[in-house]
Amino acid sequence: MSVKVSSPFPGMDPYLEGHIWPDVHNRLANVISELLAPAISPKYVARVETYTVEDTKPESEVGITYPDVAILKRSGAEEQLLAYTGTTVMTEPDTYVTTTVTVRIPVVQIRDVAKNQLITCIEILSPVNKRSPGWQPYHEKRNDLHNSGVHLLEIDLLRRGRRHLWNVGKPEPHYVFTLWRKGTMKVALWTNFVQNLLPILPVPLKSPDPDVPLPLKQALDMIYQRGLYNLSIDYNKTPPPPDFSEEEMGWIKQQVDKQ
Repeated sequence: MSVKVSSPFPGMDPYLEGHIWPDVHNRLANVISELLAPAISPKYVARVETYTVEDTKPESEVGITYPDVAILKRSGAEEQLLAYTGTTVMTEPDTYVTTTVTVRIPVVQIRDVAKNQLITCIEILSPVNKRSPGWQPYHEKRNDLHNSGVHLLEIDLLRRGRRHLWNVGKPEPHYVFTLWRKGTMKVALWTNFVQNLLPILPVPLKSPDPDVPLPLKQALDMIYQRGLYNLSIDYNKTPPPPDFSEEEMGWIKQQVDKQ
């Protein structure tokens, strides 16, 4: 008999932004596809595809370890060459770690069944999408999708990194959700703070078909349960950076203590 586990937070769990984010990202894309499938069938299907990004600054991440980072060790012969020879020999490092890794990013694509036409992309932002050098390629990709007549729903559940779109002059939120509908320059924007419930987002299809709802909190609850994230998170520690305010940290501690 399985025991139900859940996050102590009513909306986004900020602890998910840390070292387990790659697993969160992959599971979330799959669950979003799973939730949308019955709502859009039989005219549409939801598929999870991946694209790759070369990350030249993986060391800037907050405790995230990419599984495909290569580590090169010295051989025994090299060790012998560094033995004392009567001259000064500079100490070599124990390992060499590649500074460029290929990051695989999942994206949910909604396609019509009749022509396999791409109708809507749902992008869950990765850290590499929100900092150099990955920011510019993602910005260009987003424009290409819009210019190609594809709806784009962007889900940003990471507080760190650069915002692609934000209203200057207002307090910067913790989380942002944006929708670019094809054929218009207007962009729908939802803002969210850690204390808030997550929005139910509209997922557009081909006209005249109505939008379908995406219950983001339900998706996060499902992956939290399936991933048993409570076993990987130490809620006695502070959340991953950037830092919350003192007031926000007080509220976070209250939620954790209630659990």
